[in-house]
Amino acid sequence: MFLKASSLAAMVWPGMVAGESAAAGRTGFAVSQKRLMLRHTWSISRNSSDFKDNVFVRLERDGVVGWGEAAPNVRYGQTAEQTAAALEKVRPLVKAGDWLAYVSLREQWERAMPEPSCAHAALDIAVLDWVGKRLNVPLYRLFGLDANRTPVTTFSIGIDTPEVVRQKVEEAKDFPVLKIKVGRENDGEILAAVREVTDKPLRVDANEGWHDKEQALEKIRWLQRLGVELIEQPLPAAMIEETAWLRERVDIPIIADEAVQRAGDIPRLAGAYDGINVKLMKAGGIQEAVRMIHVARALGLKVMLGCMIESSVAVSAAAHLSPLVDYADLDGNLLISNDPFVGVAVERGKLILNDRPGLGVSERTES
Repeated sequence: MFLKASSLAAMVWPGMVAGESAAAGRTGFAVSQKRLMLRHTWSISRNSSDFKDNVFVRLERDGVVGWGEAAPNVRYGQTAEQTAAALEKVRPLVKAGDWLAYVSLREQWERAMPEPSCAHAALDIAVLDWVGKRLNVPLYRLFGLDANRTPVTTFSIGIDTPEVVRQKVEEAKDFPVLKIKVGRENDGEILAAVREVTDKPLRVDANEGWHDKEQALEKIRWLQRLGVELIEQPLPAAMIEETAWLRERVDIPIIADEAVQRAGDIPRLAGAYDGINVKLMKAGGIQEAVRMIHVARALGLKVMLGCMIESSVAVSAAAHLSPLVDYADLDGNLLISNDPFVGVAVERGKLILNDRPGLGVSERTES
């Protein structure tokens, strides 16, 4: 089910919702919305969802097409309608720009469209997909990376009843490492349900769900006894001093997620966290994500590469950077039932990049 993008004219997938077709030698810019349906109700500490409305960008020039995706997130005050409207604002600038000079082009659209970050991500992904295809190289080659060095991705288990949690763990049997969402009143029964059916390594994400450092300390020490490898964002993003206090008292790494969006956020977190979770939607795309990875490395921090609920467009874009990181949590496309694209594959948890140019994604054909 495709949705109308703000007040823009309707577009039929995979054509253009807001834009025009572009024959070879001409430039096309299209914005569309698609409702991505979750296989299970997706619950984290702050909300629950059965679907996500994401925004897609389709760029075309000289017969070459680049795809991008925005996954608006309520945590950052973003909506699909707001994102589509922001992208429309920079349509003339992007259409007139030199896409091969993508660094300076990004600087231009950031000045014209300060927010939302997910709109920046959609443009950045689309332009770099187009560049890779134009130069006939996969994106990982464009960044000088080795596709054989991709990490294993976790598979995420959202907050649910013990019965459904056990079902989800069984569905994730091919994944060697699981990520468990916590941060509500039923943390204990969730972890108990997981440990009833598997002894796999676990990583836990509280999504700012604990609001007291003493409570967080008790919870993390309990998680350590269950064999949990790391904890993401145990306290709210603003509680940096409290997180530093916590870090001194626990034995597993603490990873920043909501506390970090762009490279400029990282230095002030270095004393409180052991690592950061880089997401294209927070960073505003691939270029800023690469900067974040290098800044984190310079400060001696571990790096996780994560995602929102996304299709194979955005997840594949992140996967091309995964040879640079320590941990991957790139399963957003696996949590939905109607992914309109095919891209990065997963074999027993390991991310498998193909050798097609750009993102290596293609539109899924109806069976």
